[in-house]
Amino acid sequence: MKPEFIGRVVGTGVRVAGRMAWHGIAASSQPASKNPQAQANTQVQGASAGNAQAAAQVARTASQTGRGVAQGLGGMVRPFRRVGGILWLEITGAFFLLPVVVFAPNIWRFRASWAAGPDHRTFIVSVIVVAVFLYLGVTSFWRASRRSRM
Repeated sequence: MKPEFIGRVVGTGVRVAGRMAWHGIAASSQPASKNPQAQANTQVQGASAGNAQAAAQVARTASQTGRGVAQGLGGMVRPFRRVGGILWLEITGAFFLLPVVVFAPNIWRFRASWAAGPDHRTFIVSVIVVAVFLYLGVTSFWRASRRSRM
């Protein structure tokens, strides 16, 4: 699954849960009516001034709680984020070095055809692939070491 899809699903779920909670709080703050039609009409017409103030207070409280939870999780996750980033760079560096290991023997095998010959294209492609992936692998490990020193 793509991270964007997961974020979209979680965001939609949070919005729906927030709406449900707001409607539940608004409904519980209204006095119970014996006439269900009258109660439905008042809900359709909207919140009165008292309900609007209560809803605003609930929104402020929810916002403060959300910020507090976010700060708490951020503080808890921060060390793992740093180590995870370093580990991610090292893993990607290792995967970038795999094509170097695979294509490097082709350079040696077709070295006689470097200028012109039957395997000239294979030699050139192998050199390009090895150069690009060697650069990516080495710089990934270099960035990981720089990040670990900070």
